[in-house]
Amino acid sequence: MTKISIRIDEALHARLSRRADEAGVSLSHLIRPALEQAADPARGYVFSSQDEILATCIQILSIVATGIGQQSPKALQQGMADARAILAERGLLGREHAR
Repeated sequence: MTKISIRIDEALHARLSRRADEAGVSLSHLIRPALEQAADPARGYVFSSQDEILATCIQILSIVATGIGQQSPKALQQGMADARAILAERGLLGREHAR
């Protein structure tokens, strides 16, 4: 089995140690499931990931773009062109998409 070393503040260590003692297990035994969950892409992460935030933003922007496109296709076209220019300027858009 591989060992890892991490630094945590003393208050967190005290809380984790107390929980482990109350459960009658070692500190390693207590935190191992959290590490396993963080490493398993099928189970998600212990914390909200950037991917989840990005997915939500994409959904919102898709709804907004659909509404604008129905009201004013010309405004949608201009907004998409402006967005491409801004993304390209910041290096966030590949050359093949920067038109």
